[in-house]
Amino acid sequence: MKPVWTALGLIVLFAMPLHATDMAAGTHAADHAQIQQLVERFKGAIRAKDGETMRSLFLPGGSWLQGLDKASLATVRTREPKARQFMPGNYEQFAKFVGSSSKPIEETFDNVRIETDGVAGTVYFDYRFLADGKVTNHGVETWQLVNTDDGWKISAMLYSVVLDDKH
Repeated sequence: MKPVWTALGLIVLFAMPLHATDMAAGTHAADHAQIQQLVERFKGAIRAKDGETMRSLFLPGGSWLQGLDKASLATVRTREPKARQFMPGNYEQFAKFVGSSSKPIEETFDNVRIETDGVAGTVYFDYRFLADGKVTNHGVETWQLVNTDDGWKISAMLYSVVLDDKH
């Protein structure tokens, strides 16, 4: 009889963390949906060339960093010999670019993964950036998020850049 109780005990022991994880995911379903809406507003602001909406998605003072892959860095250095592999930026520059683009622009997201505990969160995805319908670069992108009184905001962004348009 002891092996049966031991087996039942082990089943309960291993099932508890899985049940706790499911419960935690359920308690943050609304946050997950709100973060997904943030992702959609980000993409929509790019397509609409709406710099003001883009600005509103960020927490002021956050960080921004892009990194070029080695081949793209070599390409860029043919034009700008002092180009660095990792370059800081900020959402204000991006919002200005979005709002003033003369061509249609779009960013597509694939394999979007969202994690949150309701206070902080992350979004990680593969992206492709298109200008005038043509992919100019792609890579992976990650956002660090905070849940403010005004909703979810992007507090930090890090992304890789692999140039597709090498000219």
